[in-house]
Amino acid sequence: MTVRSRTIAWAGLRQGNDPDPRFTMANERTYLAWIRTALALIAAALALEAFGGTVVPTTIRLPAAITLLAGAVLVAALALIRWLRVEIALRHGRSLPLPGSAVLVALLVAGAGLAAVVVLVW
Repeated sequence: MTVRSRTIAWAGLRQGNDPDPRFTMANERTYLAWIRTALALIAAALALEAFGGTVVPTTIRLPAAITLLAGAVLVAALALIRWLRVEIALRHGRSLPLPGSAVLVALLVAGAGLAAVVVLVW
């Protein structure tokens, strides 16, 4: 996202009509749910690194923890972008954008589950 597009995006919050406060608050709750998901990914990465040392070999543990942390950063960034896009859509009476970040979270959780199965079977 360029500086110009960021400026236009934030300016979009000052344009249009104020939406029904219930929709704005629902958008905020959704944003906070995505942030909680990012925090859970961080907690999982830290727990894996702190407590997985005797169970999970370093060759698996470290890349898995880094992947979870990178996913958390990406989820948090996408949450902010989605909150902004939804709020602007509400203000301008447009259709809401699709949640593309849901695919990312599903892939992260599926990958973590698959890694856990591999470690338990191994």
